[in-house]
Amino acid sequence: MEIAGKVAVITGAASGIGRAVAADLARRNVQALALVDIGENIEAVAAEVDQVAGRRVAFPYRGDTTDDAFRESVFNSISSRFDTVTICVPAAGITRDELAVRIDKLSGKARIYPVDQFKKVLDVNLVAPVYWALEMIARIAEKRAAAGLKRWLPAEGMQGAIVFIGSVSSQGNRGQISYASTKAGLEGAAATIMKEAVFHGVRCGLIHPGFTDTPMVRALGEDYINKHILPYTQLSRLIRPEEIADAICFMLANSAVSGELWADAGWHAPA
Repeated sequence: MEIAGKVAVITGAASGIGRAVAADLARRNVQALALVDIGENIEAVAAEVDQVAGRRVAFPYRGDTTDDAFRESVFNSISSRFDTVTICVPAAGITRDELAVRIDKLSGKARIYPVDQFKKVLDVNLVAPVYWALEMIARIAEKRAAAGLKRWLPAEGMQGAIVFIGSVSSQGNRGQISYASTKAGLEGAAATIMKEAVFHGVRCGLIHPGFTDTPMVRALGEDYINKHILPYTQLSRLIRPEEIADAICFMLANSAVSGELWADAGWHAPA
């Protein structure tokens, strides 16, 4: 699928992988980018992307990605200004890391991972990305129906593409019961969406990044990174967000690429 001239929505665009994807898509001449994030710096990031592109291409939208009304308003806004969104990279994500069950040293009582934290991570990392993707598919389907089109035919060319952000943690990672569950859940969601959305000419894939140099990973602390990540990474360094962005753009553009892509820098969890 051609990237140039398309309209894209990226969530989690204020930092990390989402920010890098925005810059990469701008360099690849997308027509417009809806940059979505809850962070206050989203407008500054949009200005930075415009500077990289040398033109006005990035439009900031600040809000909660789990809010249905906000999601609809973003699609309505960017589509009314340009065209139907045909690229979606829902990259917003959070962690609430903690052991699933642990014993309090003073009381001797077991503490179970808080269910409210699990549900919060679930909403942000799994439910929201799926519904941002479905929003795009629905609008493409409506546009095709209005034009009298039914089942997509290869001669039409791809009508849209989605890339979800998984993680190496989807295979299981100590202290990440909620985060790992959401990333594993995206595997089933992406596979199901692909089977359904291709009827409308939309592809869906999933990338599993390894430990990437993002604020989320840096928050683990240098000591943790040096002891528990780098020794088990074949490249002996954190992955650059730009490397993941390049892989995502490859998945978006190459229609022969389906399913899951592992971009883990050779990381393997210790036994």
